[in-house]
Amino acid sequence: MPLVRIDIRKHKDPTFAKRVGQHVFAALQSAMNVPDHDLFQVLAEHDAEHMIYDPQYLGIHRTDGIIFVQITLSEGRTVEQKKSLYQTLAKSLEHDLHVRQEDVFINLVEVKKENWSFGNGIAQYATS
Repeated sequence: MPLVRIDIRKHKDPTFAKRVGQHVFAALQSAMNVPDHDLFQVLAEHDAEHMIYDPQYLGIHRTDGIIFVQITLSEGRTVEQKKSLYQTLAKSLEHDLHVRQEDVFINLVEVKKENWSFGNGIAQYATS
């Protein structure tokens, strides 16, 4: 049930953001057992004035090719699953889309299951 937000600088390839999203979904399936059809993503491209980042924070040298991936998901994944997600995604983006691993910024936001409504005004995963 992840909701994924992907933010990139405007790219010359109009399919680039969608292809990043495909890699994110594949990594979620591989590392966190996200089921088929559980695909909800918001893809956004920004001009230089609207993508602000520190190019050297924590000694990681970032470029304007930075990709922000924020994933909101239900709590309960292990640290090992999270680390696997980070590695799987960074490596696949580097291998297939030539994105530097240093430019892959991932943030997980964990929420309780009752914090989701997938439609119809119903909390489908609420237990009470």
